Amino acid sequence: MTVLAPPPQTPIRTITLLAVSSFATQAMVRVTDSLLPQIAADFSVTVGAAAIVVTAYAVMHGTTQLVIGPIGDKFGKYRTVTFAVAAASVLVFLCGMAGSLDMLALARLASGAFAGWIIPLGMAYVGDVTPYEKRQQVLGTYLSGQIMGQLFGQAMGGVLGDLIGWRGVFFLLAGIFAVSAVALLYELRTNPVTRWGQNADRGGRSFMADYSVVLQDPWARLICIFAFLESMAMWGPFAFVGADLHLRFGLSYTMVGLIVGMFAVGGLIYSTSVRVFVGRLGQTGLAIAGGATLAAAYVVLAVQPVWWASPVAVCGVGLGFYMLHNTLQTNATQMTPHARGTAVAIFSSALYLGQTAGVAGASLVVDRWGAAPIFVTAAVALLGMGFWFAHLLRQHRAAHGA
Repeated sequence: MTVLAPPPQTPIRTITLLAVSSFATQAMVRVTDSLLPQIAADFSVTVGAAAIVVTAYAVMHGTTQLVIGPIGDKFGKYRTVTFAVAAASVLVFLCGMAGSLDMLALARLASGAFAGWIIPLGMAYVGDVTPYEKRQQVLGTYLSGQIMGQLFGQAMGGVLGDLIGWRGVFFLLAGIFAVSAVALLYELRTNPVTRWGQNADRGGRSFMADYSVVLQDPWARLICIFAFLESMAMWGPFAFVGADLHLRFGLSYTMVGLIVGMFAVGGLIYSTSVRVFVGRLGQTGLAIAGGATLAAAYVVLAVQPVWWASPVAVCGVGLGFYMLHNTLQTNATQMTPHARGTAVAIFSSALYLGQTAGVAGASLVVDRWGAAPIFVTAAVALLGMGFWFAHLLRQHRAAHGA
C-alpha cells in the first residue's frame, strides 16, 4: 500500500496546537484526584462514593480509544481532533454545572468519551507529517503538553480548587478546551497540511478491516503487547507511591502530592533534552537507559531509609519512563502507516488496559506485604523490558535492512 510522504517541513505550529489540547486532556485525567474531598463535601457523600467521577472518566477515556482510530483515518486526524476538542469544551463546562454527583459522573463519562480521542490521534497526525528519523524528537516535544497537563492535574488542581472551587477548575479547563478548539478550527481552515494523509489509500476498507490490518501485522502485535506489559509494570506500582510515603514516613497529603508531582519534572527533563538523548543514545540506547533508570529509581523507593530520597527517585521514574516509553511510542506511530490512526488507538488502549491490570494486581500484594515488593518487582521487570525492547528493535531493523 502507498503511504503519503510527510510534507517538506514539519508543521511546528500545527503540532503545538495539538500539544495545548493534550495539556487539557491529560489534566482532565488527573484533576479530580485532588478535588475529591471538595466534591464529596459539596454533595454530602463519602470520598469513596465521590471517586466514581475518577473511575467513570478513566474507563470511558480508555475504552473509547478502541473505536476512534478508523474514524481518524477516514475523516482526517486533525479534523477529528478539532471536533473532539470542541465537544469536550462543552462537556467539561457541564461538569462544572453539575447539580448532583450522578450528573457530574455522567458529564465526566461523556467528556471522557471525546477527550480520549485527542492524544492518540494527535500522535498519529505527528506520525503522518514527520519523517521517521525526526519523529522521536518531535514526539518528545509534543509530550510536553501531556506532561504539563499531568502536573497541572495532580498538583495545581488542588491548589486552584482551594482558590476557585472545584467547579471553577472545570470552568477553567473548559475555557482551555474552547480556546484550543477555535485555534484548531482556524488552523484546519487555513493550513492545508492539517489534511495531510486524510483518506490516503484506504482502498475502501471497512472499520473492522482497519483493525485487521493492524492486528495481522506481527510487529504491530508485538508493540501492543509490549505496551500492555510496560504499562502494567510501570503504573501498577507507581499508583501506590503516595500511599507508601504517607504510611511509612507520615508525610502530609500536600507533601505527598508535591513529591508525586516530581514524576512530571522527570518527564520535562526528558522532553527538553530529547534531541540530545536521541542523538547520543539512539533508540536502542534509550530503551536500555530508560529501563536502567526506572530500575534504580524503584529500588530507591523500595529501600529508602529517609523520605527526602523519594523526590529524586520519583523524578528518576519520570525520566526513565519517558526514555523507554517515547521510544516505544515512536515505533507505534510507524508500525502500520497505512492505518496509523487505528494502530495508535489500539496501542493507547493497550496502555490503559495494562495500567488497570497493574493496579489491580499490585493492590493484592500491597494489602498483604506492603509496597516494597511491588517496587522491587517493577525494578526487575522494567530493567528486563528495556533490554528486551532494545533486542526487538535490533531484530526488526536487521529483518528490514534498517
